[in-house]
Amino acid sequence: MKMIIAILRDDDVDSTVHALTAEDFRVTRVASTGGFFRKGSTTLFIGVEDERVEAGIEVIRKQLAPSLTGEKRATVLVIPVERFERI
Repeated sequence: MKMIIAILRDDDVDSTVHALTAEDFRVTRVASTGGFFRKGSTTLFIGVEDERVEAGIEVIRKQLAPSLTGEKRATVLVIPVERFERI
């Protein structure tokens, strides 16, 4: 099991969350601030089985139009999850 942590600009979040949930990914959305974009941002937490990591990242990638200025649109981290429970 892995956790995809995606930090996106606020204007990209709605379409990305809709696309992820349409592909049966469970997403937790948290408002965040920080130095990645120096603008409004949102952090998405997406718990996935190992074999679905690339599919999840691809869904995110497809929702982010390339920036005309070459500016990055998201920061994505993938970390191992030792234990997962839904209570």
